Amino acid sequence: VQLVESGGGLVQPGGSLRLSCAASGFTFWHYTMMWYRQAAGKERELVASITGGGGTTNYGDSVLGRFTISRDNQKNVVYLQMNSLKPGDTAVYYCRVPLGYWGQGTQVIVPS
Repeated sequence: VQLVESGGGLVQPGGSLRLSCAASGFTFWHYTMMWYRQAAGKERELVASITGGGGTTNYGDSVLGRFTISRDNQKNVVYLQMNSLKPGDTAVYYCRVPLGYWGQGTQVIVPS
């Protein structure tokens, strides 16, 4: 199993980024996929999840209405569109599949 995140970077408050997670080594469309984030000195928190077929999504309260999770089961990629970014969104963002695997993470920085 391999999960490779990309798309992080430095963005001004109010800006947008789209993160991608390319997955391989398992039957992608079978599994719910999740985005987590971990800010410095804080515990890792669930940001969003999407079921295998993409029909059901869930979001953490802090990102509801600003972030959108989606997936392309033809490409084996899950996305996280992040809009109206705030300094509190600064964190390392991780992709996860509930098989016990995590990606390496991608850093998002929103300066105050």
